[in-house]
Amino acid sequence: MYTKELNALKKVNRFRQRHVWDSTLIDFASNDYLGLANNKKQLKKAFNLVNQYDTHTPKASMLVNGYHEIHQRFEQTLAKLNGFEEGMIVGSGFLANLSLIEALVRKKDRLFIDEDYHASGMMATALLADRVVKFKHNDPSDLEEKLKSFKGSGRKIIAVEGVYSMSGNVCHRAIFEVADKYEALIIVDEAHSSGVLGENLLGIFEYYDIAPHERHIKMGTLGKAYGSYGAYILASSHILSFLVNRGKPIIYSTAPSVIDTALALVNIQHVAQHSHKYHAKIQKRHAIVKEVLNIQMHSLILPIIMPSNSETMKKQKELIGKKFLVGAIRQPTVEQPILRIIPHLGSTKKNLLKLCQNLRDS
Repeated sequence: MYTKELNALKKVNRFRQRHVWDSTLIDFASNDYLGLANNKKQLKKAFNLVNQYDTHTPKASMLVNGYHEIHQRFEQTLAKLNGFEEGMIVGSGFLANLSLIEALVRKKDRLFIDEDYHASGMMATALLADRVVKFKHNDPSDLEEKLKSFKGSGRKIIAVEGVYSMSGNVCHRAIFEVADKYEALIIVDEAHSSGVLGENLLGIFEYYDIAPHERHIKMGTLGKAYGSYGAYILASSHILSFLVNRGKPIIYSTAPSVIDTALALVNIQHVAQHSHKYHAKIQKRHAIVKEVLNIQMHSLILPIIMPSNSETMKKQKELIGKKFLVGAIRQPTVEQPILRIIPHLGSTKKNLLKLCQNLRDS
């Protein structure tokens, strides 16, 4: 039924498939930044936590009877660690972005969104008609010019990422300053910065020593540095109360998995207790990349720009032949195809050195 369209994707090397990859491959493709995905001790802690309760599934939406004590414990723990007034568990980062953008941008408001913001946020903007303004990627001057031009009486809301998922770029600090200057709300998607940036691995707010206030909203996922599945939103209590009442993906979705939330909770507590050790390991991986490839990393995302889709797939296949798995990212996810390499803590420094040497010499 869709043969013509599928053939067109294959012709330009944009056809995608799911793979169960060979477990012997050395993984430099996943977002498991701290290497927690294989930590059986943490998994056992999560099971033990869930076993303390009679119910181990959510059963319903959060507003019916799906809100579990473990959900509440997770929210309180994460909010306290990050210095926010309140937290909310959400089913996925995609749902969190849909909820925030669809619910918070009301009729007279304007959303100013980085042009490289995640697809979930961009999808949500389609619901807002003319209430959306895109600004140049990570450009505080362009953002300020567009904020100045907004003469309406409604709220100004900015959406950025702490670390951009494809480029690894860290959000410019001046964007936070511009948001404060114009008293704008700022949504910060910390999917790729929480658990990575800052000495305590708390993300972009800690990285820039910014104390959260009532116009700050932080959201992020649990399936990356925190080694589980799901997402969260941190904000002031009145913003979260509004989301509970108006955020359709929150209201009409079954509450998040209890076991996944328990795993995220024990992992977040573990990371908080061992953050300086993990931070030091991240710095060592940055040093290897700098020494071999002369690339200064600030996150754990290393993009290698490729000349074409076909060359990207060819290079990925070549590296797989050498037992290295890296991401091959093509349009429309990125403007120019890249090898996306994650020097995460689950892979050894020795293997990272070998991969970098291979990239340098090829």
